[in-house]
Amino acid sequence: MRILAVDIGTGTQDILLYDTDLQPENSFKLILPSPTMMVARQVKAATRHARPLLLTGVAMGGGPSHWAVRDHARAGNDVFATPEAAATFDDDPVKVGEMGIQLVDQSEAARLQRYRGNLLHLNLQDFDYPLLTEMFSRFGIDTQFDGVAVAVFDHGAAPPDVSDRQFRFDYLDRRIREHNRLSAFAYAADDIPAEMTRLRSVSHTATADGVKSSRLLVMDTAPAAVLGATCDPLVRRRGGGLIANVGNFHTLAFRLGEGGIDGLFEHHTGEVTAEKLDRLLSSLAASSLKNEDVFQDQGHGALVYNRRPCEPGVITVTGPRRGMMVKSKHKIYYAVPYGDMMITGCWGMIRAWADVFLDDKAVIEESLRGAKTVAPWELV
Repeated sequence: MRILAVDIGTGTQDILLYDTDLQPENSFKLILPSPTMMVARQVKAATRHARPLLLTGVAMGGGPSHWAVRDHARAGNDVFATPEAAATFDDDPVKVGEMGIQLVDQSEAARLQRYRGNLLHLNLQDFDYPLLTEMFSRFGIDTQFDGVAVAVFDHGAAPPDVSDRQFRFDYLDRRIREHNRLSAFAYAADDIPAEMTRLRSVSHTATADGVKSSRLLVMDTAPAAVLGATCDPLVRRRGGGLIANVGNFHTLAFRLGEGGIDGLFEHHTGEVTAEKLDRLLSSLAASSLKNEDVFQDQGHGALVYNRRPCEPGVITVTGPRRGMMVKSKHKIYYAVPYGDMMITGCWGMIRAWADVFLDDKAVIEESLRGAKTVAPWELV
């Protein structure tokens, strides 16, 4: 069984071709620039040459692409976008207009392409299946995959009068109360909630490019990374505890207990320091962390389900900015599932696949057993 797993972040897109006929460590993998970084570079080049910009496609990840388009408009350049593509920047068309983006329908977009000289046309999307299959094909790799899994970070489509941070945390709370497990944030293509617009955009572009909807899984990046960290044999032996994913844009930590998820918090990585992260982790362990403590600090929020305090113990850390925890006051273990931290989110999707597509559960769980590891402290 072969599954293409793509974890799309702010800085990179991390790609794993999982094959149950191979040891997990022998799986093919790629670390490439994220789609939002690729768009940002193209927009910045257009700004230097004062080219008008047309954006079509679907809602995708913002951050670098958002800032580049904003700066392009501020420099006095025309920016046109279809409503679907404009949702990348804000769900509210009024706020999109305030950015300097002119909304156009498909017919007007086609007219601009025909008659507007020097126009740069960019098709916005998080997941480019034809591009990835072309790359694998160039190395002689069969691209008839048995499944495709894609992870993106999705705030959801918040109403105009609701904070997108609050909207996301209300969604996280609902999912945990319904299904208290990390794989609750993974969906088969036909089961994606209507409000999860970025996940639905990924599903739309993937199926339009030939991926079977019945063999497509989409997942939120943060739970995918934490679930992937549990594939590390030392983390698996300890049975959970505190696991933090320090991403390029978002930092999220889960407290895992015997019954599932005991609590979590999520913050913007740019707003936290090692000292602040230490305090948040200590409060999560002590069950004293409050939602307003994080939300009022410009983070997303916090949820605590188990009011019984626990010892932080050894805290598992993953994510591309995990170096922030080098000077932590806590005992830190850097998870490396199957020998590669950058693919942690992909392994989380593979693990979630077994919960979503139950017919594949036995073969995946057998494949993921992997090597047994001795903890460093057991060697002395």
